[in-house]
Amino acid sequence: MTTAAPARPAAGRTTAVSEMARLLRLLFEVEREFLRTVTTLIYRVGEPELKYLLCQHAWESAGHARFLRERGRELSSFGTTESVRDSFRRIFNEATGTCTQDPLVLTAGFYQILKPALLSAYRHYLKVTDPLADWPSKKLVEEFIADEDRHAREIAPYLVGIDAREWSLHLTQALDDLGGWLGQETRLPLAANYGWQHAQTPFSHPATCNRGKYPTCSSAFSQDPTETPIVRSWLVDPKTDARVIRLMVYVWLMLEMDAVDYLATVFVDTPNAPFDLHHDMARHLWDESRHSQFGFRQLPKLGVDLMTVEHSLDLYNILVQMPPHERYAMMTMEFEAGSFPTKALVMDRVRELNDFEADTLLAFDRNDEQNHVRYGHRWLPEIMALCGETRPTDQFVKATQAKFKEFAVIHGNRTPHALPPERRLTGEKILRLVGAT
Repeated sequence: MTTAAPARPAAGRTTAVSEMARLLRLLFEVEREFLRTVTTLIYRVGEPELKYLLCQHAWESAGHARFLRERGRELSSFGTTESVRDSFRRIFNEATGTCTQDPLVLTAGFYQILKPALLSAYRHYLKVTDPLADWPSKKLVEEFIADEDRHAREIAPYLVGIDAREWSLHLTQALDDLGGWLGQETRLPLAANYGWQHAQTPFSHPATCNRGKYPTCSSAFSQDPTETPIVRSWLVDPKTDARVIRLMVYVWLMLEMDAVDYLATVFVDTPNAPFDLHHDMARHLWDESRHSQFGFRQLPKLGVDLMTVEHSLDLYNILVQMPPHERYAMMTMEFEAGSFPTKALVMDRVRELNDFEADTLLAFDRNDEQNHVRYGHRWLPEIMALCGETRPTDQFVKATQAKFKEFAVIHGNRTPHALPPERRLTGEKILRLVGAT
């Protein structure tokens, strides 16, 4: 008579599933932390095309994290919370650097050290999982690997000639202490004298955002056509030539770069936010970057030299002095919610030109902005709670609007025109450009 084998503990029946869930959880946390911290680069780099690219990558990383979470929750042992382990958070906090560091060196740290390590982790996952049993995860990871390869190619031109060797070694040592994001490599413990920079100098936002080679000013809006390109009264005046309206709204769209810069500051300031909040903010951020690209790409087609268009910095300069829940409240409940009446008139006027491309861009801008206001209604109470704000939302928004006006007096109108009137784009020059009287 044969002896029956001893029964295995029930937990052992799904060991393979639990191990893959553990790895998916680690990948989710890395993607989530990348989103939270890579956004600190956006307002510190100056090249608009690089800002746009970082916004796109942040959104794609948010998508990776969301799918990893959804797949992970289908497997046992993934966990029900969305917290990030301290060992990961510490490395990403370190990667944000300080305000005095070259933002392109910091970009190299993210893209030449942390993301290649993530790519290596994804490839390791494919090696150790069963391609048939874990087919859903396999197909996701294959797509993410393709994204990571593309991200590396897209960012490479911006890092040519950047000497980031010292900073890269610093981050490599921190990552080697883990043995890679999945612990799949030989661990090399940190030296006893390794200094965590973020512990010595906590991250802080720069007082103003970087616009690189492009000229700047306090605001591109005024009532004076000899001063700024966007003349508020002209936007809503039925006598204004529709071609003038089109040019002014493209300037307005391009200068939604300020929304890109100040919204990007909110991620790192809300480390304990629900992931879905950061996911929707990443979509919001990507939308704003696309809107800015509408103007950035269309203005030259209509004869505008982008080096004559001054970038307005007031909104960033004011909002960065306020806590994150107040920044988010002003963006969604004031600036975006308040723009619909004017933009509706603008859309109607531009339609007179039978310009299908302009109509399309403005239609998508309006649709996106409506979604952003919905995000505000959904997430503002959550951010308020994270920041310890207990007032009713309506009361808080009114108080924040009043505070913004006070801060505008203190921190606004501090950026002089970078260009003299004869060189910068103004309302009068737009009139001459389109041949309007």
